[in-house]
Amino acid sequence: MKIDKNKKFIKHMNTASSVTLGKHLSESWTRDPKHLVFTLSRYKFVSKMFSGFKNVLEVGAGDGFGSRIVSEVVSNLDLTDNEILNLKHYDKKNIKTPYFIHNFCEKKLKKKYDGIYLLDVIEHIDKRSEKIFIKNIVASLNDNGVLIVGTPSLESQKYASETAKIGHVNCKTADQLKKICNNFFERVFIFSMNDEVLHTGYHPMSHYIFALCTIRKK
Repeated sequence: MKIDKNKKFIKHMNTASSVTLGKHLSESWTRDPKHLVFTLSRYKFVSKMFSGFKNVLEVGAGDGFGSRIVSEVVSNLDLTDNEILNLKHYDKKNIKTPYFIHNFCEKKLKKKYDGIYLLDVIEHIDKRSEKIFIKNIVASLNDNGVLIVGTPSLESQKYASETAKIGHVNCKTADQLKKICNNFFERVFIFSMNDEVLHTGYHPMSHYIFALCTIRKK
């Protein structure tokens, strides 16, 4: 009996579809495999906060690999990015969900969402454009919508790779992230992350920070 069960298990594993990492996560896996685990743990945090939501949007979805974690717990997940190259690396075998190109620095969306999240995005937005960028994202939320912003902390940048430093033009401290989000929300809750461990401890010692934003300002 045990042998038969093992055969069924092996047969099942052999029929599973293979998925391909996109360029960004492939580089991360090659350079520092641990970092891929850290990245996916950020999606796990979002999935816990947005579990049961109906319509959710990811801004700056990249190749969509980590998005699968969120898609498992929400009714509908849309993905968007402003880089057509990322769309080309999107693997539908990993996650089948709408993916479209949109630039929030230029305009909001017509569709409204219950939750919107962006991970490792805002640090790539020029500081001169960040207010209109966030304003257009917030305008794409429904009245009771929730926003999650995740970004490497400013304090972590002295440990960042040279490649990361080139693209990170707008990193923030926890206080700075809270301040910009408070322009649009009444309640902003800050969480910190070191590696894959989430906490509410001393933010300047954190490598990564989250802002969980609720109650939109009128």
